[in-house]
Amino acid sequence: MNNNSFFSIDKLVEFGLGLGIAQQMVTMMNQSMKGMYVPGSYMALPTLQDNIYIGINGLATGPLSASEFKNFVSNGKINKDTLSWMPGMMEWKPIEQVPELLKIVALSPPPLP
Repeated sequence: MNNNSFFSIDKLVEFGLGLGIAQQMVTMMNQSMKGMYVPGSYMALPTLQDNIYIGINGLATGPLSASEFKNFVSNGKINKDTLSWMPGMMEWKPIEQVPELLKIVALSPPPLP
C-alpha cells in the first residue's frame, strides 16, 4: 500500500479529523436552532394554561380553559382584536399581541356563513 491509497494511515487520519469537525458543526447548528421561533410551527410556543381572560362587550370573561377559548374562537365571539389577559401579563392586550392566543385564532377556520 502506498501513501496515495485511501487506506493509508495519513488519509484515514484526515478522514477521521474531517468527520469529527463535521459532527461538531452539526451539534452547534442543532443547539442554535432549538432556540429559534418559527412562525406557524407547533412546537415553538408553550401550551396554554387554563387561565385565560377575555373582554367581551366591556366585561371580563374567565378564567377560560384552552378548550373554552377555542370554542369562543370557533363560534366567532372573539377575534384578533379582542382584549385578553393571562397571569404574568402587566395589562390587557389585543389577542394579536399575545402569540399563544393569536396562533389559535389564526389557525381556526372562520364560522360557517
